[in-house]
This record gives sequence, structure tokens and C-alpha cells, in this order.
Amino acid sequence: MTLISELTILQQADKEEVDLPRTSADEPAIGKKRLYIESYGCQMNFADSEIVASVMRNAGFATTSSAEDADLIFLNTCAIRDNAEQKVRNRLKHLTGLKRQKPELLVGMLGCMAERLKTKLLEEEKVVDLVAGPDAYRDIPKLVEEAESGQKAVNVFLSREETYADIAPIRLNSNGVTAFVSIMRGCDNMCSFCVVPFTRGRERSRDPHSIVRECQDLLDQGYREVTLLGQNVDSYKWAESSSLPDGEGTGTAATVTFANLLELVALIHPDLRVRFSTSHPKDITDDVLHTMARYDNICNYIHLPAQSGNSRVLKLMNRTYDRPWYEQKIHSIRRILGEDCGISTDMISGFCTETEEEHQDSLSLMDFVQYDYAYMFAYSERPGTLAAKKYADDIPEDVKKRRLNEIIAKQLSHSAARNQRHIGQVQRVLIEGPSKRSDAELCGRNDQNKMVVFPRGDWQKGQYVNVLVTECTSATLRGEVV
Repeated sequence: MTLISELTILQQADKEEVDLPRTSADEPAIGKKRLYIESYGCQMNFADSEIVASVMRNAGFATTSSAEDADLIFLNTCAIRDNAEQKVRNRLKHLTGLKRQKPELLVGMLGCMAERLKTKLLEEEKVVDLVAGPDAYRDIPKLVEEAESGQKAVNVFLSREETYADIAPIRLNSNGVTAFVSIMRGCDNMCSFCVVPFTRGRERSRDPHSIVRECQDLLDQGYREVTLLGQNVDSYKWAESSSLPDGEGTGTAATVTFANLLELVALIHPDLRVRFSTSHPKDITDDVLHTMARYDNICNYIHLPAQSGNSRVLKLMNRTYDRPWYEQKIHSIRRILGEDCGISTDMISGFCTETEEEHQDSLSLMDFVQYDYAYMFAYSERPGTLAAKKYADDIPEDVKKRRLNEIIAKQLSHSAARNQRHIGQVQRVLIEGPSKRSDAELCGRNDQNKMVVFPRGDWQKGQYVNVLVTECTSATLRGEVV
């Protein structure tokens, strides 16, 4: 799963902006208590916060955009890197001061950091009143009641069934145009560097009917783009009994794969654009690629994390594919979807025992693929992972950072070159709202998930426009509506 909601970690200003948490919006609150939610980390966390807001609305809470106005504060946390956890701990120091001014204020920790540390969080962070893991969100109202009575409350039970399929999310801080739809939870891939299987539990897929229903409801509300979310969407699988009896009259089992699900969502309406994240190189199939090619409203963009360009390092990471396998997947994408299909990646510098030559292999893989975007990180050992148990974190920090800077520099040049391809092309853009820099301009994303900025004119948020691209940076396309 990708670690941030926007798509580019390339320039420092972009990175600082993207790393900011998402917060809840203001709802009418007459006669209700106020809930403030701050969400860190990946898209799945943002989607989970929308589930939590729905659960708490039924418990008599309304969301607020101000921590100072809240009766209850939730931090929905990430545990993928130490940096992510330190950010949350620093935030808790500020909330300690807030709680001194308002002793009745309750503070809860949700998500992956809560799941990783469990009751240890309550010992280490006295300001925290309740802790809930990703599969315990239905139980939060009861945990709040316990905390209101003066007890510390915890539920970090991981489920093999929970998908929250019956809970309609409350869209927090939404632009009203794009929305996340969770299609599965958990992860069965035991990548040695990753804490997710331990914090989100085993993989389970959500009923496809509820997914299609949620996407249809979003379209009816005026949304024009959905992103189907899962730690590994390509392993989505749902088996159900068909209504058609087989030869023996006992019924046949119909299996819905990710390619089938993509098609079901694409068929809802041609104006509903469909994206998905994240794909795993070991699981993405030609069926998925051919389904993308068949439907114009399935976006021509794939996030396919490599993590490393060296086969030995990939084996240590337990990625279950090698470099030739990954390259073959890239060949398939280009063959079926064309050279303009956007491809992004995750890349880790300085994994355990990585040599200088193996680092060069990562750079050469980047040259081979020519990624449009990349999420790039220095290796951060996470307690409890297979790598922490089996391998020494033996690459010095200065070497990790130097290698990371080389990866970033490489990606900057590739992003610029890939964006240059669009100059002179007409791109179909879904308008998301005003540009961040000027109200005289609008912005939206093209098929490849690239931000396109253009003069406002008489266009409105939620409309599709055709934009002739006239210039670009490594992160943005600019042009005129034609």
C-alpha cells in the first residue's frame, strides 16, 4: 500500500505538504459532542477514518476541523516508518497541553501504531485514554464510554472477517469529486521490511455487491472518480454461490477476481473514473491489464512497487519475485496499455546488506522503467518484522541518505522526461477544484494521475475538460482548455 495520498515525493515543498495529516471537517453539532480526527500515513488510513466518523455519528458525535473545539480527539496512525511514529508522538505532546486546559477531553489512538504498541502506548503516553486497532472500529463507542468513566480502554483484536462492508463512510474533508473505496483489508505478503501484516492482519476481500453499491452511491452524490483500495488489490477474490444450479442441483461457486471487480465498477457509468492501488508485481495479471484497455474510464496508471532493482535484495525482502519477473511485468504493461501508461513505484535505499553495486541495480531498473512517480525512502527498521529479527540494519545512515538522494535525483529527471511527453497532447482532465497557487486557475488529474493546471474560464469542479498541454515541471502539467 502507498504511504501517502498524493502522488509525488520529489521536491521538498511537495513532500512537506503531502506529509501533513488529513483532518476531519465541520458538521452541524447542535446537541452533539465534537469529534476531531487526524489521519496519518496511507490512503487506507484516510478511508478508515471515514468509517470511524460514520460509527461515531451513530454514537451521537459530529466531526469538527478544530482540535481545540473537540470533546474527543482521534489520531489515526501509521507504523510503516519510525519517522511516522515520531510525528505522532510529537503531536501527542501538543495534545497534553490541550488536555491540561480541558481535563474532560479524551484522546484516542487508532490504526497501525496503536496495533503495533497495544497497551504499551497507554504506559508510554499518559495523555492517551483509549487504543483501537484497525479491526476494532465498531467497538469504539464502547471504548469511549469506558474512557469517560475514568478507565483506560483498549481493543487491538485482529479479525479474519471484518471488512466494514455494511458501514457507509462519511467523506471527510472531501473535494466532492474523488473518493476512496476500500475493497479488502489486511495483507498475506510477509515482506521482511513491512509491519503491515502484523498491524492489519490477514487478507480478506469485501463483498463485490457492497463495493458496486458504494461506488454507485458516490456517483449519485456527484462524485466522478473512485480509487479502489487494498494492500494488494490484485489478490482480491470473492467466492459466492451462484443462483444457477449445476447439473446436480447444488449450485455452482462464482469467483469474482480483481479483473472482474474492475469491470463491474467500470460498467456503473462511463463518467465514473476508476483507479486502484496498490498492485503487487507477483499478482498483477494480464487479465487486469486487458480489462483496463477495454474501458476508457479505467485510468491508465499503475502503482507497481519494486522496492529494489536487485534480485538478491528482493529475496532478502521476501518480495517473491526477481528482477527479470518485474521487468516482464513492465513489458506486459507497455505491450497491452502502451508507452503512455503511467507507472509509479516504491524504492527503498540501504536495505540490510545492500552493496553499492546492488544500489546501482536499483538506479538501472529506474532507467529501464522510466517511472512517472516514485515514493522513495531510506530503509527504516521496524520492530517485530522479519528483517528486524533476521538481518542487521548495517548500512550507515549517511550511506542510506546519499543513496536515497541519488534515487531522488534519478526520479526527478525521469518525471520531467515523462511529463515532457505530454506537451502538445490533449489530456482529458477531471476538475478537482481551484489551483493551490491561484483562484484564477483550476486543476485536476489526467488519466495518468498527473496534476494539470489551466485557466479557470467558466468550468466547474466535477466536470471533464480537454486540456492542450503547453508546458510542464517534473510534478505538474500546464495548458489551455480546447
